[in-house]
Amino acid sequence: MNKTTARVVRRVRARLLALVCRAQGARRDAGMVTSEYAMGIVAAVGFAVLLYQVVTSDVVAEQLQALVKRALSAGA
Repeated sequence: MNKTTARVVRRVRARLLALVCRAQGARRDAGMVTSEYAMGIVAAVGFAVLLYQVVTSDVVAEQLQALVKRALSAGA
């Protein structure tokens, strides 16, 4: 191996080592704590309830029925 190739190999190894160390450091703090999970669950449930209310409302139900009827009659 010549000097240039050896220098490139050392630089690549050093860069990979730096990336691995940075990834390991980031992994230690990547998780959420219990209170963050709880807030996330509360927000998800709230959004699900809101979405359910919108989808089951009379206006949306009528529009969905009209859309399905129009789609089924388009082939006839």
